[in-house]
Amino acid sequence: MTDESRGAGGTVGPPWSVDVLADLHAGVLAEDEAARLWPQVDADPEARSIIEALEATTTDLSALAAEPAPPMPAEYAARLDAALAAESAARQAETGAGQGAAFPAGQVANEPSQSAPVVDLSAARRRRNRRLGWAGGILTAAAAAVVAVAVTVPGTSTTGGTPNVAGPAPSGPAVSGDGGGAEALIGGTSGVRDFGPLQDEQRLDQCVAAAGMDPKVRPEGIRPVNVAGKAGVLVLYTTGKLAQFRLVAFGADCGPGNPDKLFDKVVGGR
Repeated sequence: MTDESRGAGGTVGPPWSVDVLADLHAGVLAEDEAARLWPQVDADPEARSIIEALEATTTDLSALAAEPAPPMPAEYAARLDAALAAESAARQAETGAGQGAAFPAGQVANEPSQSAPVVDLSAARRRRNRRLGWAGGILTAAAAAVVAVAVTVPGTSTTGGTPNVAGPAPSGPAVSGDGGGAEALIGGTSGVRDFGPLQDEQRLDQCVAAAGMDPKVRPEGIRPVNVAGKAGVLVLYTTGKLAQFRLVAFGADCGPGNPDKLFDKVVGGR
């Protein structure tokens, strides 16, 4: 008898190991293994409930990126203002001590030196707010940088000469022309927003509208995909049914009046 165990030792099959289901949901299993396991998972109510819980957790976590940064508590803002004021006074005192008794004519000893740095508390507070934006601005900039790298289209060039008209080279995992094997990508697509050759959400919305779908329905995930050697973007939607998803792939040439829909299939929920 073959010993099929993963993670904490759970057998691949009923009763299911949470480690196996988590790996399957995350898309880290080999594509052929994932394609073999998904039908078994879909047919098992207990396994489907665990997948649903994992999906809900992933959705909740991905939603945190869109949450507004909370304001700094007044207690800490007051402490920082006091620290800035103390630092300003200390620097002025140090400057006065360094000058000793040599004061310019007409200047009294307790008068601040002309060369002493004066800290504007309003300006300092603005700098503080910029530096201590509770990581919201930093995270946004980092996410933008990641997206900028992710949507770089291979095969294009910014230098002069004849443009490359061959189209973007396929990137992402490969699936067949009818979407065979795409169900194995569900876990790795959920929560991802990589528009690949489409570059941005506006372009994707145009493709969705051209296909007769509603652009206002927000997908659960977007990622590049190689459909039988053609560059495309895989869009993951929920269907309202337990553990059932709709997978739609658009080609890189899609746009207004040209949906270029490579495949459209519903998986799971049986």
